[in-house]
Amino acid sequence: MVQWNKTALGIELGSTRIKAVLIGPDHAVLASGAHDWENRFEDGHWTYHLDDAWAGVQDAYAKMAAEVKEKYGETVTTIGALGFSAMMHGYLPFDAEGNQLAGFRTWRNTTTEQSAAALSELFHFNIPQRWSVAHLYQAILNGEAHTAKIDFLTTLAGYLHWKLTGRKVLGVGEASGMFPIDSETGTYDADMLAKFDAIVAPGTLKKPLVELLPEVLTAGDDAGFLTEEGAKLLDPTGALKPGVPMAPPEGDAGTGMAATNSVAERTGNVSAGTSVFAMIVLEKQLSTLYPEIDMVTTPSGKPVAMVHCNTCTSDLDAWVRLLGEMADAAGASLKKPQLYDLFYEKALAGDPDCGGLINYNYYSGEPVTGVDGGRPLFMRRPDAKLTLANFARVQLYSAMATLKLGMDILFDKENVKVDTLLGHGGLFKTPVVGQRLLAGALNVPVAVMETAGEGGPWGMAVLAAYRVNKEEGETLEAYLENKVFGGAKKTVEQPVEADVKGFAKFIADYRNGLAAEKAAVEALPMAAD
Repeated sequence: MVQWNKTALGIELGSTRIKAVLIGPDHAVLASGAHDWENRFEDGHWTYHLDDAWAGVQDAYAKMAAEVKEKYGETVTTIGALGFSAMMHGYLPFDAEGNQLAGFRTWRNTTTEQSAAALSELFHFNIPQRWSVAHLYQAILNGEAHTAKIDFLTTLAGYLHWKLTGRKVLGVGEASGMFPIDSETGTYDADMLAKFDAIVAPGTLKKPLVELLPEVLTAGDDAGFLTEEGAKLLDPTGALKPGVPMAPPEGDAGTGMAATNSVAERTGNVSAGTSVFAMIVLEKQLSTLYPEIDMVTTPSGKPVAMVHCNTCTSDLDAWVRLLGEMADAAGASLKKPQLYDLFYEKALAGDPDCGGLINYNYYSGEPVTGVDGGRPLFMRRPDAKLTLANFARVQLYSAMATLKLGMDILFDKENVKVDTLLGHGGLFKTPVVGQRLLAGALNVPVAVMETAGEGGPWGMAVLAAYRVNKEEGETLEAYLENKVFGGAKKTVEQPVEADVKGFAKFIADYRNGLAAEKAAVEALPMAAD
């Protein structure tokens, strides 16, 4: 029998999948449900329709509830705690009546170079292109009329939470990607807010920026309760009752930190799926501004250095699908997991430097390398060793390459220390391979926990559990270490010297070949451009 008052549900809207994960009092998964979705390229922006978001959330929830019914013979009518997370940041503006004023502009867009550069100079603080304030200021610079009507600006996670609770709030980790956070106060940096308001012409915005942004909460704070309207939005069958305590909504970066117990100093994690990002919890602030490094926070507000890259496995996925079609044509149909395992395992047999093969996996622009558009590109010298093993290895290497360039700044220029990186996401589903190659690429031990397959949705469920189960004065770091991960099993791959040297040779060619990738972006406009 399910102890419903001891359960917690995390729902995360990732780039290609919406997943609901229900956990019990021991934080183990009781049931889950998932829904696949894809972004669209419309009016010059990568976007998702909010109707599709709700349809996906309802489908993932319904599948989770159906699994509960099948496994335990019970109908979900209440939950101990609930939390929402989603792909980080982006731009979702609303007017005073709650009407959406512009299409959701996602993290994938690289259309805010002008505003991001201007704000970074104004604040002397790196403002990445995907941050909400960069999108807002770019809309102002573009003269978009809707900016004068904005009454509320939020992210996808903040929007969902608002509709379910009536509360306009965000967890500090996600809020730190809307606008810079002052780690001393735990909320938006007041000096930077004043600087922003000073450069905006009168009448451009109806309120000072701080009044347009969600209230900032830290992990464990009261973020409201599921309303009657919210319960019907989540579960149109009417079985779910209102009153469920809600955790502060977070981004997928924050839930990744929670899912890998990477919220204390000298810890770090790598989330590798459609996009890839590394998060290192700092012992001290960086010495200077780096355009390639984002400064965000843990869900409890500690400073974090983040290297974010827009594309990770999308190109690899496309090649695996192509090879699957070849197998089908040959009469040797393989299931998707079999295809991926074969491809990944073949990569381990490749030359450490990929035999001279080079690949750029860019489905969109990559600010870390200064590329403002996406054109997947595979190339080789005539004398390169074109084998399946080398091809598989170069696909995995290219998924890590841009991350490597950003991480080198932290390790080489700032002498940042991290004991082990925790990996989670699709890149690590096949045992050992992605883990070992990333260890070689970054020259850092890479660990994967048993919970890595659940990833962000499970991390959000854990944050929801912390919201209702924490003891007086118990920090998130202590809760995770003592109550969630105390007996967790993990595997650790140490860097292999041949892999370290091979990746170094590959990345040298990769740097030199970036000119060809940039030329491809100029030579081949997108069909919608």
